[in-house]
Amino acid sequence: MTAILGISAFYHDSAAALVVDGQIVAAAQEERFTRKKHDFGFPQNAIDYCLAEGRLAPEDLDYVGFYDKPLTKFERLLETYFAFAPAGFRSFRRALPLWLKQKLHLPREMDRGLHGRFKGRYVFTDHHESHAASAFFPSPFEEAAILTLDGVGEWTTTCYGVGQGNKIRLHQEIRFPHSLGLLYSAFTYYTGFRVNSGEYKVMGLAPYGRPIYRDLILEHLMDLKEDGSFRMDMSYFNYCQGLTMTGPKFHKLFGAPPREQESRVTSRDMDLAASIQAVTEEVMLRTARHVHAQTGMKNLVLAGGVALNCVGNGRILREGPFENLWIQPAAGDAGGALGVAQFIWHQLLDRPRRPQPYDQQHGSFLGPSFTDDQIAEFLDRVGAVYTTCGSEEQLCDEVSSLVAREKVVGWFQGRMEFGPRALGARSIIGDARSEKMQSVMNLKIKFRESFRPFAPCVLREQVDKYFETRPLEDSPYMLLVAPVHEKIRTELGAGYEKAFGIDKLNYKRSSIPAITHVDYSARMQTIDDVRNPLFHKLLTRFYEKTGCPVMINTSFNIRSEPIVCTPEDAYRCMLMTEMDVLVMGRQIILREDQPQVAEEEKARHLAQFQLD
Repeated sequence: MTAILGISAFYHDSAAALVVDGQIVAAAQEERFTRKKHDFGFPQNAIDYCLAEGRLAPEDLDYVGFYDKPLTKFERLLETYFAFAPAGFRSFRRALPLWLKQKLHLPREMDRGLHGRFKGRYVFTDHHESHAASAFFPSPFEEAAILTLDGVGEWTTTCYGVGQGNKIRLHQEIRFPHSLGLLYSAFTYYTGFRVNSGEYKVMGLAPYGRPIYRDLILEHLMDLKEDGSFRMDMSYFNYCQGLTMTGPKFHKLFGAPPREQESRVTSRDMDLAASIQAVTEEVMLRTARHVHAQTGMKNLVLAGGVALNCVGNGRILREGPFENLWIQPAAGDAGGALGVAQFIWHQLLDRPRRPQPYDQQHGSFLGPSFTDDQIAEFLDRVGAVYTTCGSEEQLCDEVSSLVAREKVVGWFQGRMEFGPRALGARSIIGDARSEKMQSVMNLKIKFRESFRPFAPCVLREQVDKYFETRPLEDSPYMLLVAPVHEKIRTELGAGYEKAFGIDKLNYKRSSIPAITHVDYSARMQTIDDVRNPLFHKLLTRFYEKTGCPVMINTSFNIRSEPIVCTPEDAYRCMLMTEMDVLVMGRQIILREDQPQVAEEEKARHLAQFQLD
């Protein structure tokens, strides 16, 4: 037996992953345990979980891999600061203590995390090698072109290569500071959202706007070539030398300083979002076409933070030259932990690789799970009121009826997802046919901006009936956007042509309005009975009752919190929101029946009575 632990830490979304004899056994992000969103600290809890899941002790590990090379990254940091000195001194002074304390002493930190009991070998791979390995090795392809795009690793920001059999080879790269990921993050910052977590918001905001700044971006900020390569004019940016992403010249070009966080989103912000999204899609398409021309491959695999741009991914699949596309579900830094572990097994140890028809990611259900007995024990301990279903059939029958009655349901089943998307294990589900569900979920459950779209899950065998895809299109990880099928679109009501911005949400666009974005797009997830049989059974039962094989599937969390991990996390989230129902294992918990909720309602009514 050969056991390999992969680790990513200290930059963004720390994580750990365990591979045993080439099989992915476990993977999880540290944030799920600490409850600190995007926790970048050393992933002690994730490591402990992976070892426990594999029933291993630190001394049982043969290799421990780290997903990048800190010394090379520190070299880039120093060179950048020296190049911009003295302008970057404040940023350098802030960054240096963490480097001197932890980042340059990773073997010591990992020794400590493994309690001084690991006796094997440490391996450090290049950041984009880890991304490439995470994209190709779990994929269902015997051979594929590889494309990785992110902010920055050591020096690389974009690279492509080829995976064949059990080996990957990287060919060309774009280097820091020229970065598609950092360009997108600059606009995330400029439009008032948080860098490294607000990029999804910019992508969701883009359809409300017009790409009127696209040419301005390509004329002043970026020199984009036909093959997708580019150089950026760094005089507009501040991320090399400062504590912000954009500089005065950037603000002058677009006519205003950055939007203050939490302030009102304006039409200008929508247009900026639409413009940077359009540029990003253009770069992704040109790059994909170039990679196809250079490699001749029919399959493409993607990883890196930019690979989470599901609108761009959808365009590559629909308009690009590749026949098939597979994207690492944990495409960001967290997935690097998995990548380095598989890189060691296949590339360094030269062990064979046998692609599986669906892939080797196991639906990305790689985190902790809880038995019905464990769930019931917790519920009893906190005095929760619940009922227990006698079978999966009864559970799916009752829950599908609740969803059909427009109840918002927390769905907590099996092993937690690895990556940023809830895929049917830690999900909040609802009726996609409801015209009010999007606003209800955003404002009363998620506590987030009303413009944010929700994603649909759809029975894979029905996907081409509701979305403009090929029959049986495979999108299990919610990383592709496709147009809603014309056959289910509805005519827009009177007055739509005068509607502006968020007001467009008030107009029904299809028979599944809760998941149809204002541009008729949807970030779809296909559900099959191999990767997620229970969720497939639930959705099938819903289809039998309603004639609709589509439901809302959004992550089980509220704004600024990670996706829930434990029954305690899920129960607390239900009590904090206006979620109607919580389903954990075979236990069904109605919010209105909980004693805490009853006391809150009593106090609220008493206060209202006293005011009257």
